[in-house]
Amino acid sequence: MGVGTEAAPPLLELAGINKSFGGVAALREVDFTLRAGEIHGLVGENGAGKSTLMKIIAGVHADYGGTLRIDGQPLRFRSARDALRAGIGMVHQELSIVPDLTVAENVFLGSQPITRFGVVDWRRMNARAAELLRDLGIDVDPRVPIGSLPIGLQQLIEIARVLFSGARIIILDEPTSALSPPEIERLFGLLRGLRASGRSMIFISHFLDDILNVSDTVTIFRNGRKIVTAAASDASKGWVIENMIGKGHEDLEESYTSDMMLDSKPDAAVVLETSGLRHGRAFRDVSLRVRAGEVLGIYGFMGSGQLELARALFGKLRPDGGTLTIGGRQVTLNGTAAAKRAGVAFVPESRRSMLFSHEPIYKNMSISILDRLHPVLLRPAAERSLAERHVVSLGIRPPRVDQALGTLSGGNQQKVGLAKWLTYLPKVLVLSEPTRGMDVGAKEDVVKIVRSLREQGVGIVVVSSEPETVLSLSDRILVMRKGEIAREFASETVSKDRLLDAA
Repeated sequence: MGVGTEAAPPLLELAGINKSFGGVAALREVDFTLRAGEIHGLVGENGAGKSTLMKIIAGVHADYGGTLRIDGQPLRFRSARDALRAGIGMVHQELSIVPDLTVAENVFLGSQPITRFGVVDWRRMNARAAELLRDLGIDVDPRVPIGSLPIGLQQLIEIARVLFSGARIIILDEPTSALSPPEIERLFGLLRGLRASGRSMIFISHFLDDILNVSDTVTIFRNGRKIVTAAASDASKGWVIENMIGKGHEDLEESYTSDMMLDSKPDAAVVLETSGLRHGRAFRDVSLRVRAGEVLGIYGFMGSGQLELARALFGKLRPDGGTLTIGGRQVTLNGTAAAKRAGVAFVPESRRSMLFSHEPIYKNMSISILDRLHPVLLRPAAERSLAERHVVSLGIRPPRVDQALGTLSGGNQQKVGLAKWLTYLPKVLVLSEPTRGMDVGAKEDVVKIVRSLREQGVGIVVVSSEPETVLSLSDRILVMRKGEIAREFASETVSKDRLLDAA
């Protein structure tokens, strides 16, 4: 345990919390306690209610039943600003950075230092941002646009912004999902230091090893209810999974075992081939082949070039050199439209960039094939019918095609992103971080979808910085390091340790 003790009054206490959306209960009679100097891990499947509870604490949701107390005093926040004034800050899973602003502007967003003449003190702001980031082990020019940095660095900088706010209670929603192992260890060191200074953190993650590693206490949610709270030192990974899903966990764990036998497809037709592909400092001399009915995993730490390579395969980045061949024909992808015409589909690592959160589910599924569904006139009934089939086959919850996409959990949004490409199968499907921020059950659903597409002959490229994801999906694995292919694993047993060593 950190600075807090069992005898100390709770810093934060929630009692009997209820919250519904459109008549559907998201939280039911939830009690939750956070003590001073405590890191409290929070786990549960997608849609279990974790994020809803955190948004109540952070002032995002004001309409709820039950009581919230800080230092024993009942409070009700009407906005995130109210919560921040009370010392609560939240780092959301979907980054809220402003890409075109500089690093320093993002760190000080809304609280820029002002000179006595009433203008922004740029010199002081840049110097203070650089100092704050150095304290976190981040060496970056505070004057560069934050959107030009790797997503892992963007995530660390967003965490720095919340820390700078002086919050006593810091909510971290999937903070390690875009970080490499060295970055994760740096973050954990920072959190432990904050705990020692008396600050408290709620740590939400689907990475159970991370939860058990850094937390003092673990609470498990299922179906909108708190199931159990225990000391992290008394919890095992298997016990956590069993309480999360409420049934035997052997099948789910099997897909995420640390040793997997790869089964490459050397005789199948080549559907994608690159030779000497390069782009700036991101990647160079990348030569690879993907065969029909094969899943090629590309693994590397953040910043190794695999995410940029994925974008280049879909025409979102124009390579500086090398060749790209799809279905036996050499192509030049001048944009995503050309990639789609060539038979390539892409699901990016950021759900926000590929989906429309305020639009209904059925429109998000049909947007990429409207020209085929409606050659002349729009037919919403056909869109809904198509979406209803995908909702059932993919197990999307809740199964309401007219519901706004943004009300779905992250895992269900990812299924919608995959469904966009399932009506007319592509030759090649490129998946960038396909299970990022997902719980065990949702990851297993994605595994099943990918395997089904593989059986139908689609060539699939899975790009990820999560070794478990690559191991559970791949028939063959390439490891990238500093923009180059460092190692290939094929037709052999491979473990997480071997992947980490190669990266």
